[in-house]
Amino acid sequence: MMFILLFFLLPVMIIFYFQAQKYKHATKLHPPGPRGLPFIGILHQFNVRSPHTYLRRLSNKYGPVMSLKLGLRPVVVISSADAVKEIMKSHDAIFSSRPLLVSLQRLTYNGLDVAFSPYNQVWREMRKISTIHLFGAKQVQSSQPIFKDEVRKMMAKIARDASSSTVVNLSETMLSLSNNSICRVAFGKTYGDEGYGKNRFFDLLREMQSLLGGFFVEDYLPWFRWVDRLLGMNKKLGKNFHDMDSFYEELIEEHMDPNRPKSMEGDIVDILLRIKENGTTSFELTLDHIKALLMNIIAGGSDTVSAALVWAMAALVKKPLLMKKLQAEIRQLAGEKDLIDEKDIEKLPYLRAVVKESLRLYPPAPLLIPRETTKKCSVNGYEIEGGSTVYVNAWAIARDPAMWENEDEFLPERFLESGLDPRGQTPELIPFGFGRRRCPGIGMATAEMELTLANVVGKFDWELPVGMKEEDIDFEVLPGITMHKKNALCLLPKLVIA
Repeated sequence: MMFILLFFLLPVMIIFYFQAQKYKHATKLHPPGPRGLPFIGILHQFNVRSPHTYLRRLSNKYGPVMSLKLGLRPVVVISSADAVKEIMKSHDAIFSSRPLLVSLQRLTYNGLDVAFSPYNQVWREMRKISTIHLFGAKQVQSSQPIFKDEVRKMMAKIARDASSSTVVNLSETMLSLSNNSICRVAFGKTYGDEGYGKNRFFDLLREMQSLLGGFFVEDYLPWFRWVDRLLGMNKKLGKNFHDMDSFYEELIEEHMDPNRPKSMEGDIVDILLRIKENGTTSFELTLDHIKALLMNIIAGGSDTVSAALVWAMAALVKKPLLMKKLQAEIRQLAGEKDLIDEKDIEKLPYLRAVVKESLRLYPPAPLLIPRETTKKCSVNGYEIEGGSTVYVNAWAIARDPAMWENEDEFLPERFLESGLDPRGQTPELIPFGFGRRRCPGIGMATAEMELTLANVVGKFDWELPVGMKEEDIDFEVLPGITMHKKNALCLLPKLVIA
């Protein structure tokens, strides 16, 4: 009788068991987060002007692995080094795709690039091209003369301003420097009057970057894509894509001309065209692939470096004793040298500590470029669904009081004895990303930043404009993928006579 009873009850018990496990799994393992409203989630509350600070406040409440809904898009926010460490160790491939966002898809020729494309075989080949041929150690070394030449030109202009007691807009100056440098490395030429001022390239770049950081309703509520058309966003995107495409076409035609300038030999466009002609890739490399890569180089190579340099200078001017300490190190080594070079920088540990600390507090992309999971996995005990958009809050991780002492203070000394490096190997400091999606241009960006900062700080004293005090220096940011200082950094240079 008991056997018969168990025979009939067993299926019911099995069903109950699996239902209970399913309920337990759903309630216990799903990352916590704000509930939001039906259909729109927390889209109505999301702070698009400063998303990294807004998401940090939410993560302080819900935890370092948090879930939320932006419209119909499921989002996971990672805000701790421990979670990043687990992803790096066990799930890097799963977290290595990209969400299909309207502006990114259009400007990258439907994901033919290396920065924003989904994780697939073509992306792996494009990454290989970037890592080996465009941003490898050999290419970084061959770019050094260009960096030095552009820094020398910038220093001459600053010296002229110093002789006439003219205040320098460092935000514009650093953007011009990085634009000129990346244009010469990538295209073999610059644009405008030494690039110091507005020109066609500058205007196209600004418009493209505003679109990359812009808000498209279609990304979150596909049925309301008509709103983007109504607001003119689609028209702006289409125009910028057309203008940038024409710009790339001109560059390619110039490089294919047998009578091209000698400066174009061996630049990035030239390298890519040779790879295309030789057919050495596992797929057919088209001109659209090359254009998509150029888009990455233009957006990442100029914008991020200039922003990082401005933040570093703002932090140093805010802390004059640290500025003096850095100047003493540089000037003691450099002596009467006209220009500090890459060999000198190897002997400047405090300079490198300043660069690391600046990148910690002010990462160029505070929310790393969003990722997308390729399948379900578990992080910090929470289940992450496949197809989730993932924001890694590098800014919050670098200011986590559990990981950093005096986390909001600019203290370069913390890196003098530390083995931490911002190249994506240590989860506490990831301004350039990590894993497969780490920025391939780290070496080039760091070299340019160190060279520029060493010369600007070593050769000049910097004072605040008349009537301005150190406490007046603000650290407000502009909206966008790259974190730019909202108000331009304007300082008065004083040439130091050795």
